[in-house]
Amino acid sequence: MRIRKAECSDLPVLAVLACRLWPQHTLQQMREELAQIVSEPDAAFFLCHAPEGAVGFAQCQLRCDYVEGTDSSPVGYLEGIYVAEEFRKQGIAKALLAACEAWAKTMGCSEFASDCELTNRESLQFHLHMGFAEVNRIICFTKRL
Repeated sequence: MRIRKAECSDLPVLAVLACRLWPQHTLQQMREELAQIVSEPDAAFFLCHAPEGAVGFAQCQLRCDYVEGTDSSPVGYLEGIYVAEEFRKQGIAKALLAACEAWAKTMGCSEFASDCELTNRESLQFHLHMGFAEVNRIICFTKRL
């Protein structure tokens, strides 16, 4: 397994993996969204390659606005992480997270944060196992005007 920072040329494979994590997006929507993010200096994507091809990715960014439970700025933020099911439980997500954390350190961050849906038990367990501490739970509201 090899982990490396993704480049613009990786957009096609990155979009396919990202659609597995965020299936509410079409492949075209994901390509357009990622194309805007991948070249920004305050964002990074990391890919994990196996002999079979890309099997996982992580997206991280700098957040300069308030991040729950932190007291510095900017904060490195794990925006998303995905590993193909047949490659899970092999340390790939841990290695992808480590690449994100190392990138955040080089960007001047002293804290790293993330979030997950209240109902996503697998993500919650991953975060806790990786040393994150839960700092808050929220319920978001919306209404049409």
